[in-house]
Amino acid sequence: MSTRTVLVTGAGRGIGRATAVRLARSGWRVFGGVRTDVAAKELAAESALITPVELDVTVPEHLAALDRELPERLDALVNNAGIAVAGPLETLSRADVHHQFDVNLVGPLALTRALLPRLRRARGRVVFISSVNGRVSFPFTGIYNASKYAVEAVADCLRVELRPFGVQVALLEPGVVDTDPWHEMDQILDELEAGLDPEHRRLYAPHFAGERRLVERIRKGAAPPERVAAAVERQLTRRRVRPRTAVGADARVILGMKTLLPACGLDAVWTRGIGV
Repeated sequence: MSTRTVLVTGAGRGIGRATAVRLARSGWRVFGGVRTDVAAKELAAESALITPVELDVTVPEHLAALDRELPERLDALVNNAGIAVAGPLETLSRADVHHQFDVNLVGPLALTRALLPRLRRARGRVVFISSVNGRVSFPFTGIYNASKYAVEAVADCLRVELRPFGVQVALLEPGVVDTDPWHEMDQILDELEAGLDPEHRRLYAPHFAGERRLVERIRKGAAPPERVAAAVERQLTRRRVRPRTAVGADARVILGMKTLLPACGLDAVWTRGIGV
């Protein structure tokens, strides 16, 4: 049996790095998308089965260069790269919105399209790392929520369109994961608030105070990125992928609330959560 091959985007840290390392330890030949030389060296040091490749999913030249980097057959693509643009919706610029969708939706879709010939040859699999935010919207992350809702829509469509070719598509929906942004969240909130004009800063001061309290509570229960990596491996190795998999107890609880509560009930939960 030939060695299975996979491209993992956003492999420089967090979920992507944990996924690349786990799959390499299971015998996969891993191509890990990174954006810096430092990340490439650190990732390569994890395993001889990991080959770092320069990949920013928003840069067309990086996508084109994959033709030289990847084998003719690709068993799997893990679309993990992503960012979160946060802040009150009325304060976000058009450039903020475009950047959020470019990284989380447009880039991964362009990458998937570029690799489909390789995936077809292998009857491979595509895993999108979505989020519980792809099913439930939270205050202060409205544009991020919207991008993940869009990822879910694209994955649902691809799952049906690619089925005749034997290419399976799965979504993973983690809750809070112990990655760098959660460790940096206090500073992120401080910078967001400081960057507002005086009137918006006054209007949203209670929201920011509530967000800080909420972040302090929920990051204590953050799941390790290795838990998401394990879920990725299961979707790549089971006979048929699951269309959607919630990862983490918090994700399952929130999705259960989404099912059971009316919209006004969820609104009340978020309002109480940030104390406004």
